[in-house]
Amino acid sequence: MKTGFWAPVKKSIHQQMVVRLLIIVLAMFAFGYALVPIYKAICEVTGVNVLTKKDRLIRADQLVKNSQIDESRLIQVILDANDRGDWRFKPEVNSLMLHPGQLMTVNYEILNTTVSSAVGQAIPSYLPMKAAQYFNKIECFCFKQQEFKAGEKRQFPVVFILDPKLPKDVHTVTLSYTFFEVPGSKVSQLEGS
Repeated sequence: MKTGFWAPVKKSIHQQMVVRLLIIVLAMFAFGYALVPIYKAICEVTGVNVLTKKDRLIRADQLVKNSQIDESRLIQVILDANDRGDWRFKPEVNSLMLHPGQLMTVNYEILNTTVSSAVGQAIPSYLPMKAAQYFNKIECFCFKQQEFKAGEKRQFPVVFILDPKLPKDVHTVTLSYTFFEVPGSKVSQLEGS
């Protein structure tokens, strides 16, 4: 072991390095722990990840009773449907005009085109993104996964109200759904026989 002028200096430098590395490790752990709430907050503000946002469950009679229809303006609601996989998915109408505060029902048709049972899920998105907080769905097939038999076709209602507090500069709102098969949900009809 070296003794001399540099021995105490090296020991002091090594101790400082260990302390610094421990601080870095603790900071990285704290940052990793804080990432989930930070990610959720960013997604909520930007409206990017609708999977983390759950629509508020509202009773229709309460919402209608507490809502005033703004007859001074009309909003165009464009209804869009995208399917991923072996589905046919479309809205009953492509667009409609409504007054903010007006209760509206539209139907979507979904067809499983395969020879297998499958479970599907719809994920909504909104344009402009700021409209998402004013689009109150009371009933929607997107609230849960839907099970379909092979070749089964069904219609689902979406009941909603556009909040009258929707900013005055918004004249068009697009409600877009993407419907996809939940991975691992397909069961072959041949296996069930």
